[in-house]
Amino acid sequence: MDLDEFLGHVQHRAQLASTGQALNATRSTLQVLGQRLAGGAPGNLAAELPRELREYLQDPGGGESFGLDEFFRRVSAREGVDLPQSVHHARVVIEVLQEAVSAGAANKVLEQLPDEYQPLFTSGSQGEMDTSVGRG
Repeated sequence: MDLDEFLGHVQHRAQLASTGQALNATRSTLQVLGQRLAGGAPGNLAAELPRELREYLQDPGGGESFGLDEFFRRVSAREGVDLPQSVHHARVVIEVLQEAVSAGAANKVLEQLPDEYQPLFTSGSQGEMDTSVGRG
């Protein structure tokens, strides 16, 4: 998947007005994901993305430990939109990300994350996200 196709999917599914907004949502989500992932996972995932998106996953201080709520809060702050919008945008970006990379790369990301992140990767961009996994 090339950059235009990736951003086109994000823009359409998130119902964003411009490609610039799709890029902002994508950049914000990937940067925060890069902060969370450790070791070679960000680089391995980035290698399967369009060249223009790879740098967003490369956080030299990666491997931070934070939960899903903090993930969404950070995406919201970076994207500059309210929390409900950023949650939807992040879900869309993760959905398109999983379509753009191999199942093996997506699974390696999930293996690094606590169970509470599972709904982010399995709910898709439509409907409500079941966040009961890992919270009980």
